Amino acid sequence: MKVLVVSVHPDDETLGCGGTLLKHKTYGDELFWMIITKPDESLSFSREFMEKRKKQIQDVSNIYGFEMVYELGFNTTKLHAVDFSNLINSTSQVINEIKPEIIYMNNRSDIHTDHQIAAKALISCTKSFRYPFIKRILMYECISETEIAPGFPENIFIPNVYSNITDFIDEKMQIMNIYQSEVQYPPLPRSLDNIKALARYRGASCGVDYAEAFMLVRERF
Repeated sequence: MKVLVVSVHPDDETLGCGGTLLKHKTYGDELFWMIITKPDESLSFSREFMEKRKKQIQDVSNIYGFEMVYELGFNTTKLHAVDFSNLINSTSQVINEIKPEIIYMNNRSDIHTDHQIAAKALISCTKSFRYPFIKRILMYECISETEIAPGFPENIFIPNVYSNITDFIDEKMQIMNIYQSEVQYPPLPRSLDNIKALARYRGASCGVDYAEAFMLVRERF
């Protein structure tokens, strides 16, 4: 089975479905990673940071065992300034090349504008009549982006699919620790303690020790 995980920013994949990706790996599934944005000097990122980010992506990719990593190269925090048709074309090209059966994507109503725009593009690029090979699409949550969105009805993340990651929680935390610049200290949300606490809470919702939660966008048997 071919599985594509989409990260608007590197670390989204681990926050949202790292344990589930590790589970897919044990099943022998083929894993692919699409990263939509990148840091750039024009956005005040240092060369040192960008070199570290390249190394982080390589290290994370090796652990998950991705068959291929696709980096679309749009500037981070600037998706709102991108011609939407260019984003759709770039995304669609990757999906058509891989032909994944399962797609994991960012939540459509995260507080980060990049996440919102990317999710809209992904939904446009996964129409069933144009991409019949896709069997299942799931939105994952990113702590510090998903739960911070205003609690209006249209923004609420309502999980209806759970993945038991009890056997993979420790490795997920180790992978997250690779993203040193993204890990915060308690009580901030993106601390290792709180990432693990969210998995514990999601596990309690489905009767296991640790879980990741998703919203099902579409499923076809």
